[in-house]
Amino acid sequence: MTHDVRPDPASSQTSPDASSRDVDDATAEALGKLSEALETTERARGHLYSFHQLTGHADLQLDEAVRLLRAAGHPEMADMVTRELIGLDVIPGHWTFQIVEEYEDGYHAVFTGVEKRIRERLAGGRRHLHEARMKEHRQS
Repeated sequence: MTHDVRPDPASSQTSPDASSRDVDDATAEALGKLSEALETTERARGHLYSFHQLTGHADLQLDEAVRLLRAAGHPEMADMVTRELIGLDVIPGHWTFQIVEEYEDGYHAVFTGVEKRIRERLAGGRRHLHEARMKEHRQS
């Protein structure tokens, strides 16, 4: 048995996407591209968190490497790792959490603010108008 989840075109219910038609196509397309760019920054933000977590994990793994180097009779190598690597800034003056915070408080915050202001001004705050139109077109 199959279930068709597409709305009945004869239904008297109004689709939540129907109101997207009060915005012209060119504006909806521009808002769609702006939204796509924002989504790309969200993906970049996720990768930045991965970088942060992986780098932190690697730094903690160095403790075990130091222990094993000492146990293997290489205290000078263990001292080198301790002195030159453990707790090292990933860029001068910054650990990864600081890079994440600066990205979020700076670029990402500005980007999301600009996108929201433009969306509010041009589409009454509605999101994904372009996608709503694609849905409507593909389901008709």
